[in-house]
This record gives sequence, C-alpha cells and structure tokens, in this order.
Amino acid sequence: MNNFFDKIVELFSTPEYIDSLLHGFLLTMQVSYFALLIGILLGTIIALVDTAKESKWMAAPKFICRVYTTVIRGTPMALQLFIMFFVIFAIRGFPSIIIAIIAFGLNSAAYVAEVVRSGIQSVDAGQTEAGLALGLSRRTIFFKIIAPQAIKNMLPAMGNEIITVIKETAIVSMVGMYDLNMAAKDIGSGQNMASYIVPMFVAALFYLATIYLITFAIKRIEKSLRKSDLRAEE
Repeated sequence: MNNFFDKIVELFSTPEYIDSLLHGFLLTMQVSYFALLIGILLGTIIALVDTAKESKWMAAPKFICRVYTTVIRGTPMALQLFIMFFVIFAIRGFPSIIIAIIAFGLNSAAYVAEVVRSGIQSVDAGQTEAGLALGLSRRTIFFKIIAPQAIKNMLPAMGNEIITVIKETAIVSMVGMYDLNMAAKDIGSGQNMASYIVPMFVAALFYLATIYLITFAIKRIEKSLRKSDLRAEE
C-alpha cells in the first residue's frame, strides 16, 4: 500500500507525467465537447422532424431519420469509429481529432434525438390544442409552451448522454489517439504492475472528477427549475 501511494506521489511530482495526462485530458475534453455540440444540434433536428405533423412532404425525412437512429443505436460505437477512420475518412493526413468528433457526434445525435423526442411527447397534447384555440401559432406554442416543459423533462436523460459521451471517448486510444486513457497506458508501459495501475487510477480520478462536476451542475439546474415551478404555482 505504501508503494502504491509512493508511486502516486512520484507521478504527480514528475512534470513529464503530468504533462502527458493533461495533454490526454485536453484531447478527451475537446472530442467530447464538439461531439456533444454536433449531437445536440443534429439530434434536435432529427427529433423535430420525427415529431412533426404527418404529411406527404415529411414522409421521406421521417423515414430517413428513423433508419438513422435505428442503425446508429443498434451498432457498437467502436465499430462506428473504425468505419469512420478506416473506411469513410481513410485519407492520409486527415486530422484524427476531426474524425473522432464526427464519429462521436453522429453517434450522440441518435441518442439525443430520442431524448428530445420523448421530452416533447411528454408534454400533454391538450396544451397544443388549447394554444391553437387561443389563436396562437404552432411556432409560438412550441417555443413558449412546449419547449420549456420539454427541456425540464429531458434534462436528466441529457445529462446521462453527456456523461456517456465523455466516458466513451476512451476508445479513441484504439485508433492511436493520445487521449487520457492512452496517456495513462503510456506512463505505465514497460513498468511493473504497481506502476501501471497508478496512472490508470489517476486517469480514473480525472474522469470521476469531471463526471462529478457535470452531475453537480445538472442537479443544480434541476433544483433551480423546481424552484421556479413552485414560484409559478404560488
């Protein structure tokens, strides 16, 4: 046990090791942030298409969106990443980080679409009918009545998706990218078992701290929204 803690002290007191971990952590956060940005934007568009009023003009877009979400959600993320790297973007010199962001962004979009769709559909349809009866446009009803309630309903699931994307980015080390997971492997490579476990343990702490901060922020937002609901009821 003393040897384990000595190795942790050694890791944190070695600038080279800390630089490697911070470099890997930065790449992990970059991929996660931009992938989530793509996922939320594209996923919201897919959900809006999927929940749009049925018409002959929407039949094809709805079909495409449903096939997309089915295929993406039904295949492993690792397989999608490999296809992106070695099939679709098999171009010499193309930035690996861009490929990873696109792969994770497209994957996240399928899950975000389901979160947004369920959030919209969780709002009572009678509220839309009431808004129409009052002479409000569908656009006004959506942005002023439906969307605020849907956001509150989908917030916990959206938080889970953010956490999932951050943790899933650990597989980019499988295609040679120097993320937090790869940095930990690099520090521990060629050393004894205790030395190998220590950087993995420290990398896990990086992930844990990040996830905790995100979870804390989401809970604070939820608490704030609940307070606003109580004030509205009063």
